[in-house]
Amino acid sequence: MATYHLKTPLSLEDVKKLKAGDVVYLTGTIYTARDAAHKRLVDLIEKNEKLPFELEGSVIYFVGPTPPKPGEPIGSAGPTTSYRMDSYSPTLLKHGLRGMIGKGKRSKEVIEACKEYGGVYFGATGGAGALLGKKIKSAKVIAYPELGPEAIRELEVEDFPVTVINDTYGNDLYQMGREKYEVKN
Repeated sequence: MATYHLKTPLSLEDVKKLKAGDVVYLTGTIYTARDAAHKRLVDLIEKNEKLPFELEGSVIYFVGPTPPKPGEPIGSAGPTTSYRMDSYSPTLLKHGLRGMIGKGKRSKEVIEACKEYGGVYFGATGGAGALLGKKIKSAKVIAYPELGPEAIRELEVEDFPVTVINDTYGNDLYQMGREKYEVKN
């Protein structure tokens, strides 16, 4: 397992070198979106309409941050459970999404879409939202402000720590860990 420092947007070459279990520090622009925003993005794609940000090479963080304290760009920003985005993620990956950040397992369809279209699923540490928020240097709502904490935000991050859970080769860190420690009869 290796450690990488990557700048966004991510290229296909960036994600192809990553393997499940690698630690990655992301710097640059990432976007927030949860299930309601994902539905709207997929609806725009299906209607051939312009998205609120460039999907090619982008990374979406599944988070609904808390309001910021005075002088802070964002409040606590811990990952949300990713399976709620599973029905939308393959479409976004097909249209250029390179990375997703969340917590928990992903569906077989998402893992297959990561292989087919060249994407990765990163895990962020649940329960560490306050610490992760410190890696966010700026945050601004760019779409769907009526969704409140679930609005799409553009975040500028510096050395945002994530772990590769699902890589472009179909590997799943959760499954690998389970197999390593499973008792064989």
